[in-house]
Amino acid sequence: MKKMTFALCFCNRGFMPGELIYGARDDMVKAVTDAGYDYIMMDAELTRYGGVETRAEGRLYAEWLKKHEGEYDGVIFSMPIFADENGAITALQDAGVPILMQAYPDEIGKMDFAHRRDAYCGKFSVTDVFTQYQVPFTVLKPHVVHPLTPAFQQNLKDFAAICRVVNGMKRFNLGCIGARTTAFKTVRFDEIAMQKHGINVESFDLSELMNMVAELKDDDPKVIAKIERLENYTDFSLVPESNKITLAKISCVIDWYIDEYQLDALALRCWNEMETYLRVCPCVLLSELNDRGIAASCEIDMCSAITMRAMSLASEGPCAVLDWNNNYGDDENKVILFHCGPVAQTLMAGKGTVTEHKMFAKNDPGSGWGCNEGRIKA
Repeated sequence: MKKMTFALCFCNRGFMPGELIYGARDDMVKAVTDAGYDYIMMDAELTRYGGVETRAEGRLYAEWLKKHEGEYDGVIFSMPIFADENGAITALQDAGVPILMQAYPDEIGKMDFAHRRDAYCGKFSVTDVFTQYQVPFTVLKPHVVHPLTPAFQQNLKDFAAICRVVNGMKRFNLGCIGARTTAFKTVRFDEIAMQKHGINVESFDLSELMNMVAELKDDDPKVIAKIERLENYTDFSLVPESNKITLAKISCVIDWYIDEYQLDALALRCWNEMETYLRVCPCVLLSELNDRGIAASCEIDMCSAITMRAMSLASEGPCAVLDWNNNYGDDENKVILFHCGPVAQTLMAGKGTVTEHKMFAKNDPGSGWGCNEGRIKA
């Protein structure tokens, strides 16, 4: 996996102690690399003290950013001293990625003209101007922070998550496999509104999936490999062989949709056709998809799939969509979360066991194999 990369930008202002900028460049490189990230940085010799002050220097930095477009995930604008707001906005107005505002703290006892930074004040000024220009930026606590502190290491971790979410949500493909069941109007969505925000919906009829499942042979190498994958993923020992094979075939077909349409997330119509005609419940397949990094929700809950993708990008791990199902006794601050078994295995307390969905088994025994049953981590 490619390392997250930050473009580093430093401010300057004529009458402030510009020599402090050189130290800031070294500090920021160390902070970023110590945190496990990569960086790109404009040559210090191209501007006075290696910082951006004038509009001309801002244009120079903007041109440098444009030249390196696609090589960085976010920009860190470091203020070792008070910043010139015109140079700053000229440099970063068209960055097109998240911008972290970092300002150095002053030290008591070093408030003489040769050492005073005034970055505390400068950060207010710069962020005000960026707000006027409607250029998005990120500010984190504390207001001023030295790069070589644990607090800034946490800032970098949080900013990296912001970059993953912003860049990962700008444009992606969302699969809609099946129609919304009319019983659940709560999951209605506006496809045109999604497209306006860069979310492209690819829609498929469930009958197509079922026909593709029917055409797959039991001894197809893809099916055999998928059975092995699922058996290693969780406990399939209770599942009848025919139902296990069907689950593997459905998983193969979903994989085909993902590959063919480059899906980043999906929602699946999971009842009641699959149970009635295929005799399975696809919960465990959604569980496995989420562990693979494909945000997958059930019941054509497309809006939850979008949220799941954002949360997964932020955490670098799987996300689960669950029902807030029951009260927890008299404790108003607790709730019992429950669902049919689509939770990623890595979010569970231990290895799950694939069972038959009790709701379907009640009236049609043998029709609901596929729930990955187990406890979720506290």
